[in-house]
Amino acid sequence: MVALGAARGTATIALTGFVAFPTLDAWGRWLADTPAWVGGFDLPFGLPRELVLQLGWPLEWAPLIDHYASLGRDEIRGRFAAFCAARPTGGKFAHRRTDGPAGSSPSMKWVNPPVAFMLHAGVPRLIAAGATLPGLHAPAEGGARIALEAYPGLLARELIGRRSYKSDAGAAQTEERRQARVDLLAALERGSPRLGLRLAIDDAARTLLLDDAKGDCLDAALCLLQAGWAAARRESHPGPGWGLPADIDPLEGWIVTA
Repeated sequence: MVALGAARGTATIALTGFVAFPTLDAWGRWLADTPAWVGGFDLPFGLPRELVLQLGWPLEWAPLIDHYASLGRDEIRGRFAAFCAARPTGGKFAHRRTDGPAGSSPSMKWVNPPVAFMLHAGVPRLIAAGATLPGLHAPAEGGARIALEAYPGLLARELIGRRSYKSDAGAAQTEERRQARVDLLAALERGSPRLGLRLAIDDAARTLLLDDAKGDCLDAALCLLQAGWAAARRESHPGPGWGLPADIDPLEGWIVTA
């Protein structure tokens, strides 16, 4: 699910629609066929440096992604499970530097959520679409397509705390979670104090966001706002721009707004 939008002045991002894709390949083709975009993507762009060092994998981002993409999911799961098994309780997973301030799951996690496989499926398609990943990757032909790692949970927690607002399981799609979506959407429309941005939506989009109990549309809208914040900081200095830290780890990447 992709949320579409555009800046209105310096403090508003207008939600203009959604695009859904039947397959990952259809999503990849759409990215490649759209001439220019700035997008926030809810998937990790890199692996923890500690993990990569331990496994003896390439320490440059592009060769690392090539190597990672060449592996099957079973092999990835096996390598990561063995890594975790050899570590003490409470420190099984390796983390990226961005996980702390973002409150995100380690990008090597293969279940609940399986972000390691999201990286495996998503990042090669971003590269194939000709995207620039600031701080990590720049294609030879330039930067008309900008991909930023986003995390909707970061913004949601800032606005409504740790209340759950979605579930894939029908039995868990409760009135309590719907009320959390009501409150989250109201907060988005008022604006995030930290980001200095509000989301502008029409009545039809508001109904869609509230009725989407799985939260796919709302998560896409949260990523849209994070991408809008980054776009306003495109020329920020020092560092790679787009609001990213000057000392971003060029192997691990960074979650925008963290």
